Amino acid sequence: MSEIEQKKKSKINVRLLALSGIFAALVLIGTELKIPTTIGYINLGDGVILVASYFLGPVAFFPAAIGSALGDLIAGYPIYIAPTFVIKGLMGVVAGLIMSKAQGKKGVGFVLRLVAGVLAEVIMVAGYFTFEYFIYGLEAAAGSVIFNLIQGGAAILIAIPLTYAIRLKKQK
Repeated sequence: MSEIEQKKKSKINVRLLALSGIFAALVLIGTELKIPTTIGYINLGDGVILVASYFLGPVAFFPAAIGSALGDLIAGYPIYIAPTFVIKGLMGVVAGLIMSKAQGKKGVGFVLRLVAGVLAEVIMVAGYFTFEYFIYGLEAAAGSVIFNLIQGGAAILIAIPLTYAIRLKKQK
């Protein structure tokens, strides 16, 4: 590898690291914008995770996991920190893998963004249902599903137009 290629790769890695840090902070902020529910809260962090997956690809695991877990720490839900780290990280990596498959082609279309968002949110709903089932029981776990579905739907409705808007702004 030539020196020029190494510098270019190093520059890309630094950019990716910086963007990951920024997205982790934005996920944390989105997570702190919340509406309390009976056993937790609905937040806007998932929308930021989906946006991060669009721009970072599978590397979105890190800002999704770190920003969301810090949100649970700050909010006073320490029992959720580890499962949130895994669940939100999986959301970021799965959505990011789907998005990155199309980045080299004509672009990431609406259907692909929707599929990535829906799969990521299915991971979130199923992940928290499973965790809460073992901690609180079936009734509590089932009771949180509707709130998690609302949060997931809101995230998709926020992320898809936002990625289009950011991409348009970047092109100008």
